[in-house]
Amino acid sequence: MNKNDAKNRIEKLRAAIDEYRYAYHVLDRTTISDAALDSLKHELYKLEQEFPDLITQDSPTQRVGGTPLDKFDKVTHARPMLSMEDVFTLPEFGEWLDRIKRLSSAESFFLMPKIDGLAVSIIYVDGLLSSAATRGDGKVGEDVTLNVRTIESVPLRLKETRSVEVRGEIYIATKDFKKLNDQQSANGEALFANPRNAAAGSVRQLDPKITASRHLSFVAWDLVTDLGQTTQAEEWEILRELGFKPTPDSVVVSTVEEVQSHWKSLQTKRDGLGFWVDGMVVRVNDNATFDGLGVVGKTPRGLVAWKFPAEEVTSVVKDIQWFVGRTGAITPVAVLEPTQLGGTTVQHASLHNFDEIERLDVRVGDTVVLYKAGDIIPKVKEVVVRLRFDGSKAAKPPTACPVCGSAVERKEGEVAIVCSNRQCSAQNQEAVLHAARAFAIDGIGPATIATLMDAGIIQLPPDLFRLIPDDFNGLEGFGEVSANKLVDEIRARKEILLAKFIVALGIRNVGEETARDLAKRFGTVDALMSATLADLVAVPQVGAIVAQSVVDYFAESHHREIVASYVANGIRIVSPVVVDTSNLPLAGKSFVLTGGLEAMSREEAKEKIRALGGDLSESVSKKTSFVIVGTDPGSKYAKAQALGIPILSETDFIAMLASL
Repeated sequence: MNKNDAKNRIEKLRAAIDEYRYAYHVLDRTTISDAALDSLKHELYKLEQEFPDLITQDSPTQRVGGTPLDKFDKVTHARPMLSMEDVFTLPEFGEWLDRIKRLSSAESFFLMPKIDGLAVSIIYVDGLLSSAATRGDGKVGEDVTLNVRTIESVPLRLKETRSVEVRGEIYIATKDFKKLNDQQSANGEALFANPRNAAAGSVRQLDPKITASRHLSFVAWDLVTDLGQTTQAEEWEILRELGFKPTPDSVVVSTVEEVQSHWKSLQTKRDGLGFWVDGMVVRVNDNATFDGLGVVGKTPRGLVAWKFPAEEVTSVVKDIQWFVGRTGAITPVAVLEPTQLGGTTVQHASLHNFDEIERLDVRVGDTVVLYKAGDIIPKVKEVVVRLRFDGSKAAKPPTACPVCGSAVERKEGEVAIVCSNRQCSAQNQEAVLHAARAFAIDGIGPATIATLMDAGIIQLPPDLFRLIPDDFNGLEGFGEVSANKLVDEIRARKEILLAKFIVALGIRNVGEETARDLAKRFGTVDALMSATLADLVAVPQVGAIVAQSVVDYFAESHHREIVASYVANGIRIVSPVVVDTSNLPLAGKSFVLTGGLEAMSREEAKEKIRALGGDLSESVSKKTSFVIVGTDPGSKYAKAQALGIPILSETDFIAMLASL
């Protein structure tokens, strides 16, 4: 990137970050996730480091927070409350450590969790709490003394008669946050987005009684006053002696291996810490060394926040490419500037279909917010429109298959754009891979399938079951042992449940839950192939679109030949065992799950519903009894609201199970 391009990008980043920060820190409104905002700030920081002459005093990297709210008196901090530099990877942490080693003789480091709360300064005079103020813009904060006094973990009188300034974090414990949102829901009020927002809003209440009802907590992480401490570890002991609870899970280490080990350890137990934490603070333990390293802008050199892998980040769309799936559906994928998300390097993100591209208005060159939310494949959450370059053009749908060049089609009422060539090589390759997964065949992936198809050894999914070891002779990556092992694995998978077999066929719009319903209703694949549209629509949870997909699939002789070929190659399709569930508590009720669950996995939730006689569906319709909504729900949640379907939170669902 040349200097002129960097200047333009920096200006756009500053404007966007300032807008988001104002909404978040001044208005207490979340307009972008913390993780995504961190990603934008990190990009700006790196650009300014590369072009330091472009740094200006009004850059977001040169300030800590927003303007204090007018509803509280202003308080000027005797010593500025500074921010921290963020690093996201081991190499970035290594760069920080190398700088520290070059500039000082630091031998040990103090590590502590970075609690996601609200930083405050508390002043005690002769042992009694005198005043408390928020960070504000780092120099001037807000007087929140009356509200801080309501926090049980903040001592009103110190155990020793001292005049000191203590800094730390106000937060809401995860158990208290859940209780708070449950109460908000019961009162018909808006839920808090996260504990950080809830803590900030609670501290800024004009009525201390409201603050007291929120059950805030406090941990101390800095003793500003000199009481003879020479290290951060000694400060911790003094803070404890004064009556404070310092940040838990804090340790002193001396090697980079120990730093990384503790960083990983905190991640593994972060859900059990009792508070939200988004990283680990690494500080030079020796105070004299720390002070000697000084400050760069608004950031102490001797302090860094090593953030945990983000659930959301920003990146730039380099291209939009189209890929052909097993059903012929042509799926758009965003090609991205490589970025770290959830601990892995991400270069691609699913865009689902062209309707989703239009809804998001994703364009090449756009800055987008990415998320995983428990999924393996990253997805685009939104476009940061403020960063769009002038002259960008909206994406257009493909007019021909990107693999075989055949015309594409789009059926009325459906979102998928489909290759019209049913013998498209890309479809066949994906169909073989899909079938291998449905049959639970280990050891065969896209590369092996592509090699076998290119060599003309297999063409269609049933061909897998006529493979012999000699077929692999001369194929790269296969010797006698590996060929025998794979063939044995395939032969061991010749028996399959009807529901799994239906999944293996790859019928459009038919997923695992629908396959279960079809298997339960028809019992054999021959009965399913003979089913009419009316027969299929009569199946609970099967709508007109799914029914038509099944009829269309078996109307093609090519697909009937695939079923016959499976049987000819020795596949044994096992009919389901019919169990009478009519007397069970959830009999006749249909459930749809959307979003991530915390107390149990989605599969565990499904098994509980089935065990109680309930049915599961992959789509929301008027036939749906309940929609269970977890974290980051998708379009199913919106459709349920539109249709007026009863919606259950995970808590509601667990309560329902307990009552049965």
